[in-house]
Amino acid sequence: MGVGLPNSSKHASDGSVNPSLYRFPQVPLEVERYPTPPEGLQLEQVHVYVRHGERTPVGIRLNKPPASIPEHWEMCKTARRFRSTVTSMAGLSTDGVIDEILYHKKMVERPDGTVTEGECLLGELTDLGRQTTFNFGDSLRRLYVQKLGFLPDILETKGQIYLRSTNMPRTMESLQQVVHGLYPTEKCHPASLPALLVRNGKDENLIGNTYACKRLEILQVSFAKAAAEAYNRTLEHLDKKVSKYLDGNPIRVDGKPRASGVLDTIRAAVAHGIKVPSEFEDKSIIDAIERAVVSEWFADKTEEVRRLGMGLLLDDLSRKMQQKAAKGEKDPLKILVHSTHDTAIAGLCSTLDVFDEKWPAFTASITFELFKKVSPESQASQTQTLLSRLGNKATPEHYVRMRYQNKNMFLPMCAEEGNHLEGSPEFCTLSAFRDRVKELIPRDWDTECSPAGRKS
Repeated sequence: MGVGLPNSSKHASDGSVNPSLYRFPQVPLEVERYPTPPEGLQLEQVHVYVRHGERTPVGIRLNKPPASIPEHWEMCKTARRFRSTVTSMAGLSTDGVIDEILYHKKMVERPDGTVTEGECLLGELTDLGRQTTFNFGDSLRRLYVQKLGFLPDILETKGQIYLRSTNMPRTMESLQQVVHGLYPTEKCHPASLPALLVRNGKDENLIGNTYACKRLEILQVSFAKAAAEAYNRTLEHLDKKVSKYLDGNPIRVDGKPRASGVLDTIRAAVAHGIKVPSEFEDKSIIDAIERAVVSEWFADKTEEVRRLGMGLLLDDLSRKMQQKAAKGEKDPLKILVHSTHDTAIAGLCSTLDVFDEKWPAFTASITFELFKKVSPESQASQTQTLLSRLGNKATPEHYVRMRYQNKNMFLPMCAEEGNHLEGSPEFCTLSAFRDRVKELIPRDWDTECSPAGRKS
């Protein structure tokens, strides 16, 4: 049995979403309600971290009666046709090779050999996910191009935009959609089209890299075990309600399937308008499962886990902001867009002590905005020239504002007087921000990532 896109049966007669249906949290990037900074602050650089769009579950769960959530999802009908360049040795060109265009179509084959048009792979970005990530990119355009005038209407200059994704099809395709929304084809000069960057697995820092850091893997396993011991009892009262959907098994952090897997399937189904058992439409049930799963994945707030999980990513962010602050207009980079996963979004929030203890939604995003403090006088070219002639080398003050799901984050590390803009605690001084990040950078990655970790 397959399933298509959500249909109107999930909506009321007036087109609104049925209020009795539990909805996976959707938080589109707001443009009109974007809080402009206080007078005297000038936006210099924006770092965006966005979770990929809606996808299919990463595993097959709850597909048997009475849950009957479809095993096969026919929600990948777009972007199934590809064209690629191949090298042919026939009809050699002057440089010895000739490129030809090969057209092909990707389809999923089931074990019995059957093929269905538009069927998705497990964990694949769906048509809905492609649309929402495009919408996210369009919102970035409406905000930073049209509303603020921070980015140019047409991308003609190289070096103004940076794009990177983890090496996963769903994040790479999400990034492509975001870019197309931010700079549609007609708004991007072919010569200035930026590359979509991907790192080798051992060098990846857009997620907590357990592949490259054995110590981080060991710590995460230990925290998962601790979460099972702490939260399995809190799930016992749900057994009578949900075990019938799990082949009679109790729902547990370390159960079969794991509570995180159940939550993954339910949320993916709900996001696509697929009917789920009424018990999983009960917010109190979902909240209980979510608390246990969030604890399993993100309760590890030790300094060691923060350093090994998000330290390298924050180091990248901090260094690029410092470079922009030091070079000013000589550094053309204005916006950096990173396509990543829920674990990175929650990991960043947790590391900076602003996590809301909720599993990040599809296309959940974090922005770090770098501002420069300028006075009305310094904005005038005449004054700039005069200061230059007088040899004024004073360094402007710079501030960082973190926003998550359209909300300003008040970073505890910037709470003390002198560590933020007076009267606006959400604007952390770049120096205070960098001081904290320096504490999170592993001094010796190989040693700290060894199974035994760093010797204190």
